[in-house]
Amino acid sequence: MQYRKFKPFGNISALSLGGGGLGQIWGETSREQVLETIEIALDQGINHLDVAPMYGHGEAESVVGEALRGKSTDGLYVTTKCQIGTRRGHKVYEKLNASLTDSLKLLGIERVSLFLMHSQLIEDDYELFKYNQFREKNATTLSCYFNEVIPAFERLKQEGKIGDWGIGGIGQKEALLTALDHECRPAAVQCIVNPLNSAGAISYVSENFDPKIILQKCQHKDIPILAIRAVQAGALTSSMDRQPHSSGFDAEDFEDYARAAPFRQLADQWGESPASLAHRYALSVSKVASVILGVKNTIELQECLQAERAGRLSADQMATIQSLFAT
Repeated sequence: MQYRKFKPFGNISALSLGGGGLGQIWGETSREQVLETIEIALDQGINHLDVAPMYGHGEAESVVGEALRGKSTDGLYVTTKCQIGTRRGHKVYEKLNASLTDSLKLLGIERVSLFLMHSQLIEDDYELFKYNQFREKNATTLSCYFNEVIPAFERLKQEGKIGDWGIGGIGQKEALLTALDHECRPAAVQCIVNPLNSAGAISYVSENFDPKIILQKCQHKDIPILAIRAVQAGALTSSMDRQPHSSGFDAEDFEDYARAAPFRQLADQWGESPASLAHRYALSVSKVASVILGVKNTIELQECLQAERAGRLSADQMATIQSLFAT
């Protein structure tokens, strides 16, 4: 396993084990399979686990807590998150602290290495492209972020409950760029990195959201980057292993799967699985410290481990992949 510089931790494994698959967001699995997946990940040198209360309604944090029980956590880094929304005054700290307290209990640890805001940033007067009725719950306004969220994060850091804090690079472009240009910047940003340059179904704040703009800003500002959505919710794999949600919420992910047909053909020509190639793509993007995996079982994990061992793609290979979806 390769390790890369990552300011919040010092060094981080090129692959991080994410909680989406562990919490069964990406299809059903068994708890036994998840525990084995975590054990193999740790044995293979993965030193960062990325979870959130939203992943399986606490299941991801719970199963990680079970996996870590009785084990030394020296050299292991854990990230969790909180969907803050937009709140006023002391309610922000109370929400963050309560969520963190619950997470620490499930995880069985005393502090997390990184605590992320799990709601999307918007300007104060901005209306969401979709689901605007849930704006207060799902989105955080810039005034709330600057005046309430950052001080609350810093207080938790001073209290020793978190190592540092960060944000997700998803939301309204203008709001995100303002936050990344601010003097008090996040210690890390989770950026969408995939050949489709797509956030899929989670891009409900802005129509035609362009993840690359946020990635490039972080690269320019030297803000540590954790790559997410490497296979874009399964769109860059051989087949979608789940059915579309009855609400139509994830329709964009299935549309992306259809759009990714040329990528699957290219992977076949190169003698590689689409998922492996997509992970190698994300691992090859400049200044990406670690790629967060959405695997749910040992088979998917082993495929990612093999992709990491295969090494970075060449500049020509990266250009060929990017040309597939050039507009």
